[in-house]
Amino acid sequence: MQVLKNISTLYTCRREGLQQNVHSIQHAALVWVNGKFKWAGKEADLPAEFQSAEAVDANGNIVVPGLIDCHTHLCFGGWRPDEFEMRIRGKSYLEIAKAGGGILSTVEQTREATFEELYVKSASLLTKIMALGVTTIECKSGYGLTLKDEIKQLRVYKKLQEQFPVDLKTTFLGAHTIPPEFKLNRKGYIDLIADVMIPAVADEKLADFCDVFVEESAFTVDEARRILETGKKYGLIPKLHADQLSSGYGAELSAEVGAISADHLEQVSDEGLKKMAEHGVTGVTLPLASLYTQQPYLDCRRLVNADVPVAVATDFNPGSAPSYDLPLAMMLTCNHGRLTPAETLKAATIYAAKAIDMDEIAGSIEPGKKADFLIINAPDVNFWMYHFGGSEIESIYIKGEILRA
Repeated sequence: MQVLKNISTLYTCRREGLQQNVHSIQHAALVWVNGKFKWAGKEADLPAEFQSAEAVDANGNIVVPGLIDCHTHLCFGGWRPDEFEMRIRGKSYLEIAKAGGGILSTVEQTREATFEELYVKSASLLTKIMALGVTTIECKSGYGLTLKDEIKQLRVYKKLQEQFPVDLKTTFLGAHTIPPEFKLNRKGYIDLIADVMIPAVADEKLADFCDVFVEESAFTVDEARRILETGKKYGLIPKLHADQLSSGYGAELSAEVGAISADHLEQVSDEGLKKMAEHGVTGVTLPLASLYTQQPYLDCRRLVNADVPVAVATDFNPGSAPSYDLPLAMMLTCNHGRLTPAETLKAATIYAAKAIDMDEIAGSIEPGKKADFLIINAPDVNFWMYHFGGSEIESIYIKGEILRA
């Protein structure tokens, strides 16, 4: 048993309340045992039974729950730095794809990579992600687009979960784009996803979620509905890439199929937000994608005003969001998404946990939940977001154990 004392402000980020309610406690203490939180409150109220526990000094810093990145594409072959320059020079997504870039470029490189090559690369990246305070992460497939290569990516994630202390949730994204070999046979690829890939993924228990990129350039609403409903039959919870480039009924579909989250949403309709609120769908903002693609940011205030909980994630991938810096995504959510630092903290903790079905065990500092937390050298969460990069994370705890460099 250990007790953390001398906390200037403890942000517990419990589920109850609104987006801005982070349930802070001044001059706090925190107790954990066997990898789980036991007690949290004012240090002056520390129960006698915990007075003799091994003490750790927070040195007057703030403490927040471990961060949760609820949307990443962690496992992929190669990189796409040339597209960065092409976008700067004004090339559109379609022009880049026609020049041999885009998702299919990464698909080719991922297919060529061995399992071991993908694992070593992903493990290196995950080590760096953890150093930024991420203690739970979601990871998608979607760069294989064959049964063999989708399974290969998902098996990489399974091994990462076995080797790393973070909790890792997995998503099958076979419906990321149409692979070149099915360019003239869309229905054939949809059939492959529904009739072959989803059953195989479920049989090996390799994924928690089934995701579809619903967009004019990707999959239609009808195609997505079939894939997501099939996934549900095999125990995969629906997720959507929705309304990123155009308002195409993605948010409405997320409500219709009972999705746990709808991600992107830059072009979401008011009706879509209404439906999401009615069906308890979490909206996930991905500001790093807007930063790199030079597209409009999601106005998260619209979601908050519509009673849709907002989570924030990196969308880390080699093309449209080649950064895994979740604190940077949080800062952008403040500056461009119009959420306050407190609202953004809740977006990166309990609401991010909700977006990946982890809110019963992660995302907040409450007795019984896993003891994931950060000690941050800042006077409050406002200063942490405002002075980006200057307020350092002093310590990272995952399941009660300090993360060593």
